[in-house]
Amino acid sequence: MIDKLDSALRFHQEALSLRARRQEVLSSNVANADTPNFKARDFDFGSKLTEAVERGRQSLSMSMSTTSSRHLSGEAHAAGESDLMYRTPNQSSLDGNTVEMDVERVNFADNAMRYEANLTILSSKIKSLLSAVQ
Repeated sequence: MIDKLDSALRFHQEALSLRARRQEVLSSNVANADTPNFKARDFDFGSKLTEAVERGRQSLSMSMSTTSSRHLSGEAHAAGESDLMYRTPNQSSLDGNTVEMDVERVNFADNAMRYEANLTILSSKIKSLLSAVQ
């Protein structure tokens, strides 16, 4: 039963995790808009979500050792910087900074809206599962 519940919610879990990570990357770009030679970074959300769902996060998870069978198992997931790509600017700047504030604002707002949509969908899915249980 738990496996079925986990598989039903895995996609939304991965999507929210990746959206939050992308929001951090985009906010880092905005924060460094005036930093000389800073290179704007981003990642392809669609391909990362597909990889994460297929992989099931098993290869990147690390579990804690327990001293008793009654302990809860804890997991830590690695979030590497290796999958971040540099963004190619439309206009070059004199100081070498590749952050374009208009592009960053659009991507930030779009990602925030999609994060909220994922939360709404997940909430309705949980409510329907709860009503099915009751």
